[in-house]
Amino acid sequence: MTQRHVEIFVAGCPRCDEAVSLVQEMSCTACQIQVWDVRTESISPAARQKLDDYGIHRLPAVVVDGTLVDCCRQQQPISRPALAAAGIGQG
Repeated sequence: MTQRHVEIFVAGCPRCDEAVSLVQEMSCTACQIQVWDVRTESISPAARQKLDDYGIHRLPAVVVDGTLVDCCRQQQPISRPALAAAGIGQG
């Protein structure tokens, strides 16, 4: 089984909460999930660097194995089909 590293970037909004819930609901035992809270007052230097590295300009955003999920790259709402296409839940 291939491990997947899933990173979710959030800012404490209802849409962010929905994204975290959807990823958790879809994930399988092969998904290692890390949530990054990037609210201005609490952002860590590591999270800030990751935002830059991944080219994230809109939250919430999901990255799977170092690649920004297509819906996030196209600044579309996070969707079940896009997460599945990125490999979430396909252990």
